[in-house]
Amino acid sequence: MSDTPFGFGLPPEEPENGDEGKKKDQQSGGGQGPANPFGFGRPGAGGLGGPGADNPLAAMFGSLNPADLGAAFQQLGQMLSYEGGPVNWDMAKQIARQTVSQGTPDGVKDASVGPAERSAVQEAVRLADLWLDDATSLPSGAGSAVAWSRAEWVEATLPAWKELVDPVAERVGAAMGDVLPEEMQAMAGPLIGMMRSMGGAMFGTQIGQAVGVLAGEVVGSTDIGLPLGPAGRAALLPLNIEAFGKDLGVPKDEVRLYLALREAAHQRLFAHVPWLRSHLFGAVDGYARGIKVDTAKLEDVVGQFDPQNPEQLQDALQQGMFQPEDTPEQKAALARLETALALVEGWVDAVVHAAAKPRLSSADALRETLRRRRATGGPAEQTFATLIGLELRPRRLRDASRLWASLTDARGVDGRDALWAHPDMLPTATDLDDPDGFVHREQLDFSELDKMLGEAAGGLGEKPNLKKGDAGADAKDDDAKGDGTE
Repeated sequence: MSDTPFGFGLPPEEPENGDEGKKKDQQSGGGQGPANPFGFGRPGAGGLGGPGADNPLAAMFGSLNPADLGAAFQQLGQMLSYEGGPVNWDMAKQIARQTVSQGTPDGVKDASVGPAERSAVQEAVRLADLWLDDATSLPSGAGSAVAWSRAEWVEATLPAWKELVDPVAERVGAAMGDVLPEEMQAMAGPLIGMMRSMGGAMFGTQIGQAVGVLAGEVVGSTDIGLPLGPAGRAALLPLNIEAFGKDLGVPKDEVRLYLALREAAHQRLFAHVPWLRSHLFGAVDGYARGIKVDTAKLEDVVGQFDPQNPEQLQDALQQGMFQPEDTPEQKAALARLETALALVEGWVDAVVHAAAKPRLSSADALRETLRRRRATGGPAEQTFATLIGLELRPRRLRDASRLWASLTDARGVDGRDALWAHPDMLPTATDLDDPDGFVHREQLDFSELDKMLGEAAGGLGEKPNLKKGDAGADAKDDDAKGDGTE
C-alpha cells in the first residue's frame, strides 16, 4: 500500500542541475525555494518545521511544492465534505486510476488496446465458444467480446465492488458512532459526521488501491469467480495476458485461447443460471452481516484521532478491524460462500479442460498454473481479506472439479448441467467430501416440481371439475346427503 496517502508527504522534485543542485538545496535547508513556498522546514529539519516548532502544517505540507499543496488541500476537502454512502467511491475510482497509471512492480505501464489486439481477443472468444459447445449444454452467454486496458477494467468493475464492499463499510460507519458514550453522541454530532466522512474516504482509498493493484493482475472480468463486468460481455486484458504467459514457454495464441475459454465458460454459466449472481452476492452479503467490528481497536483509534494525522484511520484499516462472529450462523454463511465459489470455479475448470485437452497441447500446464494462481491469490486479494474479512478464493477448487468430472462420466453433460436448474440441487460442502455418494444419489427433478406448484397455484379458487366415480365426487355426494340436499 502507498505510504503517501492522499498526496501528503510527497518527495520534492529533483533539481534540474543534478548533484550540484542537490547540495545547494541541502545547504539552504529547503528554505524559500519553489519546493517550499511558505518557508516551512521539512519534518526533522531546522526552522519553522524543525523539532519543537509549533507548526502543525509544516509536518503535513512542508515538503510540497505549490501544485502538490493545492492537490493535498483539494483531497482533504473531498474527505471532509463527502456525504454519500459508507465508501467514498469517487475517491476509490480516482485512487484506482492513479495506481493503474503508476504501472506494475515489474515496470509495465498501462496502455490503450490496439485494433490488432481487439481483433485477436474477439477471434479467441469466438473460437472458445465453438469449442465449449461440445463440453456443456449451456449455450453461449457472451453477446460481445471486448479487450480492455487496465483502466477500462477499473471503470467497468467498480459497480460490482460497490455491491461487495458497501455492506461491511456500512457496519464500520455505524460502529464509529457507537464507540462514543450515548450521552456524548448528541453533543459530538459534527465530530461523528467528520469521522464517518473520514472513514468513507479511507475505505475508498484502500479499496481504490486494491482495485488498482488487482487491475494489474487479472486477465478477464471473472478471475475471482464473480461476474464483475457487465452482463453478456466477455472481456480479456491483452497486456496482462502477455505478462501471465511470459515465462510459461507456451505460445501466446494458446495462452489467449485458454483464458478465453475460461471467460466464455463463466459467461455461459452466469447468463443461463439466472439465480446464480444474486446467490453469490447474497452469500457475500450474508457473511458480511455476521462480521463484527473490533470495537476495542476502533475505540483506541477514535480516542487518539488527530485531524492533523488522517493516516491513522488508514493504518487501522490496513491492520484489519473485522472479526467473523464465531456462531453457527456465521460458519454456515462462510461455508455457503466458499462452496458456491468452489462449485463455480470447479465447473469452469472441468468444462474448460474437457474442451481444451483434445485441442491444446499446453492444456494441462495452463490448467495447473491457473489452479495455483487461484489458490495462492495476490497482494490485492489479501488487501480485500483485510478490509472485508473475506478471501474471495475457492478453497476447494480441486474437490469441486473432480466432482463435476465424475458427474459428467456418470450422467453425461446434460445431466451434469441440469443441476444448475435450482440452488437446492447443487452439491453441498458435505458432498465435496463424498463425491461418489452425491454422484450416485437420486436427484429430485425440481423443474417438474416447479411446474406442479405453478399449476396448483393457478387452480386455486376454481371449482374442481369432478366426475361421478371420482373420490372427490363421491365425497361431495356424501356431504350433500348428510345435509339433506340433492
